[in-house]
Amino acid sequence: MAAGGTATGARRLQASLFLIGCCLAGALPHALPASRSLWPSLALTLLLGTYAVRSVFLPRLRGAGAVVESPEPQAWPAVDLVVAARDEEAVIGRLVERLADLEYPAEQLRLWVIDDGSEDRTPEVLEDYQRRYPHLQVLRRSRDAGGGKSGALNALLPQLQGRWLLVLDADAQLQPDGLQRLVAYAEAGGWSAVQLRKAVVNADQNWLTRAQAMEMALDAVIQQGRLHSGGVVELRGNGQLLQRQAVLACDGFNEDTVTDDLDLSFRLLVQGQPVGLLWDPPVQEEAVTSLMGLWRQRQRWAEGGLQRFFDYWGPLTGAATSAARKLDLSGFFLLQYALPVMAVADLATSVLTRSTPLMWPLSFVAFGLSGGAILVGCLRSNEGPALPRMHPFNLALGIAYLGHWFVVIPYTTLRMALLPKRLVWAKTLHVGAGHDAAPGSEEADLTTQVL
Repeated sequence: MAAGGTATGARRLQASLFLIGCCLAGALPHALPASRSLWPSLALTLLLGTYAVRSVFLPRLRGAGAVVESPEPQAWPAVDLVVAARDEEAVIGRLVERLADLEYPAEQLRLWVIDDGSEDRTPEVLEDYQRRYPHLQVLRRSRDAGGGKSGALNALLPQLQGRWLLVLDADAQLQPDGLQRLVAYAEAGGWSAVQLRKAVVNADQNWLTRAQAMEMALDAVIQQGRLHSGGVVELRGNGQLLQRQAVLACDGFNEDTVTDDLDLSFRLLVQGQPVGLLWDPPVQEEAVTSLMGLWRQRQRWAEGGLQRFFDYWGPLTGAATSAARKLDLSGFFLLQYALPVMAVADLATSVLTRSTPLMWPLSFVAFGLSGGAILVGCLRSNEGPALPRMHPFNLALGIAYLGHWFVVIPYTTLRMALLPKRLVWAKTLHVGAGHDAAPGSEEADLTTQVL
C-alpha cells in the first residue's frame, strides 16, 4: 500500500535542512560574547527540562501507572494473532505452542503466521505445527515479494476478520492470561490501539542486554507519562494490539518506511485514533546481544523516527492536533533527535575554535532525567522477567549506555541527508533465549542500505 508521507527525495531534503539547522544551533552560540554564550543552552535546558519533568515524573506523582484491572467485556471480541516470520526455525514452534495455550475463547481466536520467504526449516516446522494445531493458518510469500514487514502484514490484512489483530515478533512470549487482560483493557478504555510494555528475557546474558532491559523500562515510563500528560503514545511493533478497522482507515501498513510501527503511530494520531499503553502484563522478547546488532537496529529506529516526523509534521502541527500534543511532540523531537546533533556540532566547534563546549547543561540534565526514569521504571513492581536491580553500577551503566544515541542520531541524520537508500532485509539473531531452542534463527528486520 502507498506511503503515507513524502517521497525519498523530499526526505533527503528535509534531513539536510534538519542537519543544517541543528549544526547552526550547536555552533552559533560560540560566536556570542563569553558572558552570554551559555544563555541559549540554559534556555533550552529550562524548557526541555520542564517538559521532561512534566511528562515523566509529575504523572507518576499523580498516580499514573497505578494497577487497575479492567472489567471483562460482556462478549469477548474476535482476535487475529499475526506473526510475520522469516528464517525463524529456532523460535517459531515455541511461539505457536505458547499462543495455543492462551486463555481466550477458542472460537474467537485465529493464529496467522506469514512465512515471508524463509530459506531455513521454518516452512517444514510450520507444516508440522499445522497438523498439530488446525487453527494455525500460514500465508506464504516469496522472498522478493517486497515491502518488508509492512508488505507481509498488508498481504494478510484482507483475510483478517477479527475486531482486533495482535502483531507479534517470532520471539515474543505472552503470559497465558495476557491476551484476555490486554483485550479487556483495550475495550474498556476505548482505544484504537494498545502497546504492551516490552520486557527483555535475556537481561542477564551480558552488560548490553542488561542495559537494554533498563532502556525498555525507561521507554515505558516515558510513554506512560506522555500519555497521562496529554501527549502521544507510540507503537513498538512487537505486542501491539490494533483495531482492524482503524488500520484499514489508515490504508494499511506503510511499505515505504523502515519502521512500520512508528509510522502507524503517527497515522493513527493524524486520524484522531487513541493509542494506549499497558505496563502489565508485558510482551517478552530477546534483546540483541552484540554491539554490531545494536548498531544496525538503532540506525533503523533512528531513521524511521525521523522519517515519520518529516512525513507527517504538516498535519501534526495543524488545527486537528491539540496544543498538549503539539507541545509533547515538539519536546520529544528536540530531546530525542535535535539534541544529539546539536551536541556533536557544539563539540566539533569547540575543538575547531579551542573553546569550551556550551551544550553541557542541556546534556547533563537530559542524562540526569533519563537516569531518574530508569530508577522509576526498574523500581516499579512488574510482571514478567525481573528488571535489573538498582544499584550505583547498574544505574551508571544505564545512563552511559544511553549515550549511544549521541552517535547513532547524528550519523543516521548525515547518512539520510547525503546518501541514497533502498529498503532491504537485515537480520537480528533470535536463538530462543532461556529455552531449549537451537541457535541460528533470525528475525526479519527491515532496515536500509546505502546504494
